[in-house]
Amino acid sequence: MKTRKGLLLLAIILFGGLFFAFRSSIGENGIVITPRQRLLKAVGDMLEQQHYSPKNINDAFSKQVFKKFLQDLDGDKTLFLQSDINSLKKYETTIDDEIHGTAPIDFAPAVSAIYDQRIAEGIAIYKDILSKPFDFSKDETVQLDGDKLQYPANDQERRERWRKKMKLYTLERFVDLQETREKNKGQKDFVVKTDAELEKDARAKVLKVMNETFERIKSTYKEDDRFNTFINVITNLMDPHSDYFPPVEKRAFDERMSGEFYGIGAVLTKDEYGIKIATVQPGGAAWKSGEIVVGDIIMKVAQGAAEPVDIAGYDTQDAVKLIRGNKGTEVRLTIKKQDGSIKVVSIMREKVVQDEVYARSAVIKEGDQRIGYIFLPDFYANFEDEKGARCSEDVAKEIVKLKAENVNGIVIDIRNNGGGSLYEVVKMVGLFIKSGPVVQVKERSGKVDQNTWRDNDESVLYDGPLAVMVNEFSASASEIFAGAIQDYKRGVIIGSSSTYGKGTVQRQIPFGNRNDVYSGRTDMGAMTLTFQKFYRVNGGSTQLKGITPDVIIPDFYEYYKGREKDNPTALPWDEIPKVPYQTWQGSTALDQVIRKENDRIKNDTGFNLLQANLQWLSKNAELPASLNIQKYRERQKKVKSTVTQDESLLKVKDSMLVETTAADHDKFYNNPDKPKGERYQAWLKALKSDRYIDETVKLVGELARVQRQTVLN
Repeated sequence: MKTRKGLLLLAIILFGGLFFAFRSSIGENGIVITPRQRLLKAVGDMLEQQHYSPKNINDAFSKQVFKKFLQDLDGDKTLFLQSDINSLKKYETTIDDEIHGTAPIDFAPAVSAIYDQRIAEGIAIYKDILSKPFDFSKDETVQLDGDKLQYPANDQERRERWRKKMKLYTLERFVDLQETREKNKGQKDFVVKTDAELEKDARAKVLKVMNETFERIKSTYKEDDRFNTFINVITNLMDPHSDYFPPVEKRAFDERMSGEFYGIGAVLTKDEYGIKIATVQPGGAAWKSGEIVVGDIIMKVAQGAAEPVDIAGYDTQDAVKLIRGNKGTEVRLTIKKQDGSIKVVSIMREKVVQDEVYARSAVIKEGDQRIGYIFLPDFYANFEDEKGARCSEDVAKEIVKLKAENVNGIVIDIRNNGGGSLYEVVKMVGLFIKSGPVVQVKERSGKVDQNTWRDNDESVLYDGPLAVMVNEFSASASEIFAGAIQDYKRGVIIGSSSTYGKGTVQRQIPFGNRNDVYSGRTDMGAMTLTFQKFYRVNGGSTQLKGITPDVIIPDFYEYYKGREKDNPTALPWDEIPKVPYQTWQGSTALDQVIRKENDRIKNDTGFNLLQANLQWLSKNAELPASLNIQKYRERQKKVKSTVTQDESLLKVKDSMLVETTAADHDKFYNNPDKPKGERYQAWLKALKSDRYIDETVKLVGELARVQRQTVLN
């Protein structure tokens, strides 16, 4: 099953007016053309006609879709047999005809029918395998990387693949149970079990996990969802960031972009009894109903008067998608109370602001200096509400708070920030420079726009020492921001060897009929289409290469193959002429501090050890897993000790002194939503031991000292 990419927030320009409405009709050949067929053709047409660098949708493209769709449904090759693939080969060169609308949609339904059958067989296989004890003394290994495997030739080979996978899962839990037994021997009321009993318990744990996993697949990954995966395979083969979002996923996308959604105002959790109410937001829709309390179990979810959906087997995120909805709509929850009674509660969805995903700040003491720290998880913007949240405005507010605290410098943390609004990143760069271009944009025609995306405001909100923290998951708008700060020599970029490497721009194209008059969302979802590339003001593209920080620190995920350059469908790197811009005064101080910091990190024994450890862990992860308990223990012992050492290396020896700004004290310590206040406090606590933050704070402190000395001299 395809997992949704973590980098959902792309650098997007939203265009209104592009809607494709679908109805069933009769084609020239007399076959009924369904909305699904119209959707597929519309997607294909947009890809061929409007994509920045379109590939020909021909037989060669069809073969790629064929292979990738099957991989997405069965990544470790434990479901489909080679005979299944052979039987589907007749579609290998006809998928392009389906996309063009000259052939009926046959491939995805044919795969779906086999998939349902193989899922049922897989459940029977793992249940049978887990009903019998394993022998962990045998010397055998298992390969879980599907790219290194062929499809099973027969049932016996498939079953053997399942057996090894279930044996590994059981071995992992068996060893954990043994370690728990050794730690707790002699403890009062602790029951010491034999190895045979622990092995049985381990199999039971694996069985429970597998049952929950496959129950979720059966409940939430039905034929329509597989067809959506099919469309995404097609769009992603053009490039990794052209995506199709079915209606629910599109709504979730908008919610993350805006930091707002319409729901019941409750936090959900899951345990052995099902989806439960974990907290209720004071003043929210659930709270105002007077009928929802912590501990209630949600059994079913209905959209107004529609047939309720039984959410047994759903994961929390699946349930959340059903419970949230559009503005002013009704959701009906079938609730099981703690006394066993069952009732249906009708709730009108209300706006819920996710302020925990907005920018926030703190003050970190470094010697005799106070350094401001701003955390920005996304370049968010609410395009549906002119009064909605904008990250540039929120960051500006945090800067004002920090200036009131008389900070000596500021750190902007955009690690793991997947991007967002192109407009917002331009506004945010403008907070730190007088004026000038921020990014260049190139059309598919080759035309370059050097003038639209620029800061025209001569005012500067903050002109002091500045550092920007990045890592390999800082993407898109994050890379524009970091690149502009670096090109203008306005601050120091510090982080992993490079950022993600996404240098493309997308626009959204809705399909179908509008759901409401508020959001512009439709009943057939939307696609994000890559139609431009962006470039730094120095002419270089961030595509594939990303941003190389001024100061590079070994990063925990340095060797994780998840950057743009690791995706075979990524667009290439190139460059265009630079645009005139004026660098920031005081860059001499920057260069001096950067050289000094790089020399120090290069000679830091801890960072050198971390680098060597990360390389070893990366190579080890690619090896087949041993199913022999002795070899497994030896390997895990080394892995655990290495990871423990790395975690120690990434923590500061002495916790930093971190405090809130005076303006935010009540939000953290007197929040009417107590659980939220506790989460804010936990965030503050986590900052104190983060070595990357500590290194950056020290760098900014040094930059402040050097700049102050330069002024005095």
